[in-house]
Amino acid sequence: MNISKIEKYTYINPTQNSFHEFFITFKNQYSEFIGEHLIIDFSEKFNIKIQELVLLLKLSVQHQENGTSFVIICETIDIDQIPLELNVVPTLTEALDILEMDAIERDLGF
Repeated sequence: MNISKIEKYTYINPTQNSFHEFFITFKNQYSEFIGEHLIIDFSEKFNIKIQELVLLLKLSVQHQENGTSFVIICETIDIDQIPLELNVVPTLTEALDILEMDAIERDLGF
């Protein structure tokens, strides 16, 4: 998994051959990302199913409860099928927009 720490967020691009391999690696390294805004980009790697994305739900909710954003880029998923607690967008530009909106909501106390 390629990890790039940008000024305002950490960008993660999976290099594993399957979602399952990525999930195990990510879960094992998750403690390194606490307190950081995360963008995980699945747009280039594998064809992800909704059932797989939902595995990230618990970590996403935990991350957001700690006051940080957790956004997933996946252009092949029907966003209407995703739980509301999981931020899934089709492009990096939209992921960055979510980070900004989350920051505004935190500033306003939501």
